[in-house]
Amino acid sequence: MSFVYYLFLFMFLFLCVLLGLVILMQESKGMGLGSSFGGDASSSLFGTSTADVLKKFTGYLVVIFMASCIILSIWTAALVRSHQKSPATTIEEVQS
Repeated sequence: MSFVYYLFLFMFLFLCVLLGLVILMQESKGMGLGSSFGGDASSSLFGTSTADVLKKFTGYLVVIFMASCIILSIWTAALVRSHQKSPATTIEEVQS
């Protein structure tokens, strides 16, 4: 079970990086990240409807991000609870 948990955690971190990159690629009022590399507002790396495609893709990524946040939160809490439940130990007093 821990392999699946860490795999899911790694995929979550990859999703975070991907979401950050997609947000940075979007065109803002100052022409976005593309202007930093010499691109002008009329040219686009992904075609003419880049803004619409990136907005939809960002929306899907945000929904996946929120769902995975909730799942990881519940899963981590369950793992912590399972590790805290240890069998009761009794301490016996030894008389010498």
